[in-house]
Amino acid sequence: MSRLNLTLVLLIGVGTCASLLAGRVWLPPSSLLDLWRAPGSLASLVVLDIRAPRTVLALVVGEVLGLSGAVLQGFTRNPLAEPALLGVSSGAALGAIIAIYFGFAAVSALTAPVMGMIGALGACGLTFALGGGGGTVALVLAGAAVSSLTAAGIAMALNFAPNPYAAYEIMSWLLGSIADKSWTQVWLVLPFAAVGAALLAATGRALDALTLGEAQAQSLGIDVRQLAALVVAGTALSVGAVTSVTGAIGFIGLVAPHLVRPMVGYQPRRVLLPSALTGALLLLCADVAARLVHTDPELKLGVFTSLLGTPFFFWLVVRIRKVAP
Repeated sequence: MSRLNLTLVLLIGVGTCASLLAGRVWLPPSSLLDLWRAPGSLASLVVLDIRAPRTVLALVVGEVLGLSGAVLQGFTRNPLAEPALLGVSSGAALGAIIAIYFGFAAVSALTAPVMGMIGALGACGLTFALGGGGGTVALVLAGAAVSSLTAAGIAMALNFAPNPYAAYEIMSWLLGSIADKSWTQVWLVLPFAAVGAALLAATGRALDALTLGEAQAQSLGIDVRQLAALVVAGTALSVGAVTSVTGAIGFIGLVAPHLVRPMVGYQPRRVLLPSALTGALLLLCADVAARLVHTDPELKLGVFTSLLGTPFFFWLVVRIRKVAP
């Protein structure tokens, strides 16, 4: 393991401990030892049943967003690519909202994640179908068009919400949050996220070859269509599953690869693992910070990441303009 990855793992360990202890009522560090010494104590129940699922979900969601952002940036060769920019997140959101709107989510806990993955797969597939042959600019434009289409569908669901409570539930979900989640949601998301992450991780060698251009990559034995299928399937499975449970959480997939890329020599394959670890660390720290801002109700995680990510996005655009020919 490289020094960068080891450092990130250690920081994630520290962040995990902070996440288990942080809240409106801070727990003493000794309460973590009570998990073994006094498993039935109140502190142990708070950690295991309330804060541990939230912490694990933050790590899974951050890892998925960071990894998918790195893969999409490598595949499109566009530094601004991320799941939200290509319509994947909004497609997953639309699928999950359809499940909420029509009451399917109340029938089975699997409905929302499955609908989210279907929405993500449809949005991602439509983006690549429209813009896949026209270069990165066409792909980003196609992603913007698909995002607008899915946003219109979400707005329509809000407009025709059967009652104010349904509209409030949809709006609260759209803000993005990992609060009040249980182990049920964690175990529901984990298999899909793991399979999707494995598919995305398998693209490393092909992404390295793709930096030379599509023609050169094909001459090296890379099947670009198969690579696109891996990217679409992996992104849809992983991002679709987590978005269907947590709602829309932006900017992690954009920020994480840019933070680690200068440290690994800009080689796409070497960016993947550090981006996943950085995404997990960023989302974990953002969730802890959101808990420390005492508001009523609690500040939603998606709102917090947007507030932090927007200045970085502006800085990135300005930096790209300065280095552009």
